[in-house]
Amino acid sequence: MSRAPTPIDFRANSRGVPPTMAAAVQKATTKFLGTRATLVEAVGNDRWQALRQAGHEVRLHAITHLDHYLAQAERAVTDAGGHVHWARDAEEACRIVLDVCAQRGVKLAVKSKSMASEEIGLNRAMEAAGIRVLETDLGEYIVQLKSMGPAHIVVPAFHLSKEEIAALFQEKLGVGAPAEAEKLTHVARLKLREEFLSADLGISGGNFLVAETGTIVMVTNEGNGRMCTTVPPVHVAIVGIDKVVPDWESLAVLLKLLARSATGQKITCYTSFIGGPPRRAAETGPQEMHLVLLDNGRSRILGCPETRETLLCIRCGACLNICPVFNTVGGYAYGYPISGPTGSIFATQILGGQAAGGLPFASTLCGACNDICPVKIPITDILLHLRHRVVEGDEQEAAAAPYVLRLAAQAGSAALATTWFYRMGSQMLKRLQAPFVREGWMSKLPGPLSRWTMGRPFPAFGADFRGWWRRRAGR
Repeated sequence: MSRAPTPIDFRANSRGVPPTMAAAVQKATTKFLGTRATLVEAVGNDRWQALRQAGHEVRLHAITHLDHYLAQAERAVTDAGGHVHWARDAEEACRIVLDVCAQRGVKLAVKSKSMASEEIGLNRAMEAAGIRVLETDLGEYIVQLKSMGPAHIVVPAFHLSKEEIAALFQEKLGVGAPAEAEKLTHVARLKLREEFLSADLGISGGNFLVAETGTIVMVTNEGNGRMCTTVPPVHVAIVGIDKVVPDWESLAVLLKLLARSATGQKITCYTSFIGGPPRRAAETGPQEMHLVLLDNGRSRILGCPETRETLLCIRCGACLNICPVFNTVGGYAYGYPISGPTGSIFATQILGGQAAGGLPFASTLCGACNDICPVKIPITDILLHLRHRVVEGDEQEAAAAPYVLRLAAQAGSAALATTWFYRMGSQMLKRLQAPFVREGWMSKLPGPLSRWTMGRPFPAFGADFRGWWRRRAGR
């Protein structure tokens, strides 16, 4: 029987964020947003918006017809000599991989970066079974040495400085290296090359799965992905069922969107197409290829019209880069491998409101994530729907929000819906705020309201919107 997920306390996690986190995060995200903006400008806004719309339609069509395309993909992978496994949840996915390991006597597994494997906790399951698992993406390798998870879905160690990484290599690897990116990369390359050659199993994810040919598409900026999928004798790919795309024409649209949105590149350094084990003696590659198709709550998301577009996500990370909340607290505050706005809507539905009910509230609802999403996911609409579900509860679970929060939400709704109550309340607030206003701003609110002003001042409440509107209309 599956254990209940550990509740995520976003507020407590945020308080534990190191002071240097925000500066490190903002330095990296500013760079990504700048390079992305340059490429989008080169494409032209009209063409870019058309490309976004095409990406939205491709993804929506694929998830709406998952039954057809998944069956087609399974047949194609099997015809190519691969083995297809269906995993209902994280526990079953881990069990499938462990069964493959047991059959092949696996002692060492090397991994390419895979958010699906992070989602199911595969590393912990394999290590508990006595199997050594090594992350080989440079960022993932660094955070694994630090006994941490990824801080960002694209750049896992972007919050760490070169000096911190050099000290970590000295401590964990016993290798002294100057705090220079090229030399630190060289140290990691030498260590990892030995592991690639002695590994019994290679593990990867998949950015897309092309249904018509059963091809797993893996997009990376490092050569480790190809080493993981070709050098060890067995390759296991863990791919969410939402990653299927109909054909190569659809894939071409999404690849144009992914690289530009993720890292500001026209195309990533390595775009790999994996079509199964070698079919002729002259070919090289793993003797076996296993594809684990992961559901883990995705079918449930698909069944909800208000939230199903969560599954359109191509994991580019652009919504993290633009999000003011993510830029303030970083990825670890979310308590889930997939962080930021997309992580908030995904984790809440996968883990449930009792475990992740705070994440939909970890947003200003400014809408920047909607504007930047390359496949036009209405993230703020989904966040609002999930807030409602968390506060009110639904058929699957009781309300996860505290009673005081539910009461406050109901009171706010009543105030905004009743004209006389709104007018009276606005006049009262104008008077009550007076002790805290300095030059038109409130910088230190009392009690629980102080959370609003811990990071920035809050504008004073004017209480004269209706009068302002009448004067404006008169002019």
